[in-house]
Parts: sequence; C-alpha cells; structure tokens
Amino acid sequence: MLEFGTVSSVFDVVTFVVLLAGFAASEAVFRTGWFVQSLLTELAVALVMRTRRPFFRSRPGRLLLYLTVVVAVVAVLVPYLPLASLMGFVPLRPWLVTTLLLIVLLYVATTEAQKRWFYRTAA
Repeated sequence: MLEFGTVSSVFDVVTFVVLLAGFAASEAVFRTGWFVQSLLTELAVALVMRTRRPFFRSRPGRLLLYLTVVVAVVAVLVPYLPLASLMGFVPLRPWLVTTLLLIVLLYVATTEAQKRWFYRTAA
C-alpha cells in the first residue's frame, strides 16, 4: 500500500495548496473544502480499488453504487444545509467546488493507473 498511500498524500498536498494558495481559504472554507474533497476521494477510491479490472468496466453492486452516490451528493450539499454551521462548515463558491471535483477526478485517474501498474508488476 506504500504506492497508493504516496499517491493519496500527493493529492492531499495538492488540495492543501489549492485551498490555501489558490483560493486563500479561511479556516472555515478550508475545513469545509477538506471535508468535501476527502469524503469524495474516499468514496471514489473504494470503487476503484474493489476490483482488479478497470473500475468503469466492473459494475459494483446496486447497494454499493446507490449508497456511494447518496453519500457523495450529501457530502457536496452538507455545507449548504441549515445545520452546517454547527460543524464549522460554510457554503463553498462554485469555482472551488468545481476545482475540488477536478482534483477528485485526477485522483481517481491516477489511482486507476497506479492500480494497473501495481497488478502488472505484482503478477
């Protein structure tokens, strides 16, 4: 898992830099953005790592797919809910949400490529 942990850490740093340097995030914006991005990446990587095949060619079970989609939608919506402030969350600007989603997509693509390399060299 050393290889996958390294990829994850690189994307953590990318997210930190984007939030702090790219968007000059306040503490509340950073906390909110980090929550959204980290939850989305965990959900996405679970779908990628559950199979040796490319994740888009291996359909997950209905319950897994349904719950993943529901939790992902909730993760993006939480900052806009009335009780979000109790967790220290604030609404995020659309460009920040879009940027975080792009980071998640890049992380998924990188993890998929890393997985292919891992199984090729492990065999």
